[in-house]
Amino acid sequence: MSHILIAILSLLLSCGSPIRCNQESSLETKMTNQTKTCSYSNSCKAKNQSAEVSCKLTTPELRRRKESVVASLKQQILDEQELEDGYAFKFPGTDKVLDELTEFIKTERACCDFFVFGLSISGDKSEAWMEMTGTEGAKDFIEFELGLNEQ
Repeated sequence: MSHILIAILSLLLSCGSPIRCNQESSLETKMTNQTKTCSYSNSCKAKNQSAEVSCKLTTPELRRRKESVVASLKQQILDEQELEDGYAFKFPGTDKVLDELTEFIKTERACCDFFVFGLSISGDKSEAWMEMTGTEGAKDFIEFELGLNEQ
């Protein structure tokens, strides 16, 4: 049954089905025995309407919440990768860390709406990657706020 489902999905993907993000997206599908890998282009990445890089954090309560979540997450970073327009951070893939990451993203969206976030979470709970990107200046903001350039 799974072979039939894979064949149908492969046919749909190769025929330009609405699964694609838009006309410009590139999707590579490789079938090797029962292994299927797909990679999507950046055209499937969320876009942001806000171009102004500024923090709108105003309430002390929100500031404290952000500080506690950031401090906890900084201690759990396993790896960091510099991106053209931001950073990607690797974390343990536990449910507790995922809860913290989503809380962090919700808090950041309330004060720093210029960010674009991405989460990549392994199904086996071994790792989670969070991307923080944005318009020009967002990368510098991340470096300053997270103290990435401090020795």
